Amino acid sequence: MNDNYDKIILGIDPGTNVMGYGVLGVTRKQPLLITMGVVTLDKMTDHYMRLNRIYSRVQSLVEQYLPDEMAIEAPFFGKNVQAMLKLGRAQGVAIAAALSREVPITEYEPRKIKMAITGNGAASKEQVKTLLIRILNITEQSLLPQLDATDALAAALCHFYESSKPALAKTSGNWKDYILKHPEKIKNK
Repeated sequence: MNDNYDKIILGIDPGTNVMGYGVLGVTRKQPLLITMGVVTLDKMTDHYMRLNRIYSRVQSLVEQYLPDEMAIEAPFFGKNVQAMLKLGRAQGVAIAAALSREVPITEYEPRKIKMAITGNGAASKEQVKTLLIRILNITEQSLLPQLDATDALAAALCHFYESSKPALAKTSGNWKDYILKHPEKIKNK
């Protein structure tokens, strides 16, 4: 799979009821949708079996698409502590599955993902979906009704944008160092 693309990015939107995933291929610095989907877990009553399903599905995605990197949405902080714990476990299991196949992971806060896609960190999931359709030239019919899949795809696209930024030169911000490095800039009286 990886021979057709310069890079493949797997995006994951972890969840204990529905886990979204999206796979982007990058060719000549252009992101392209490979696939997206959801893993529904709400029919499983045992939380540990849900975690096992997340682990095995992420591993199978890694084996099938051979991603170079994985972007995962970080859990947001809510008022329900139990829900946060369950979401954190789901995220941890997805990360462990990718790491077991030595895939590098980058975690992004939901606001950062929304900002990267829409320019607004408080954008709705529907706005993210609408812009993904435009940016990636996707037909709306190929999108799933669940927004978890588009959230995962947005995480992958956010990672593409972040990893495509040029590295900035490190500066010390110290005038003394600048003067020492650039003596020609000093005017002698």
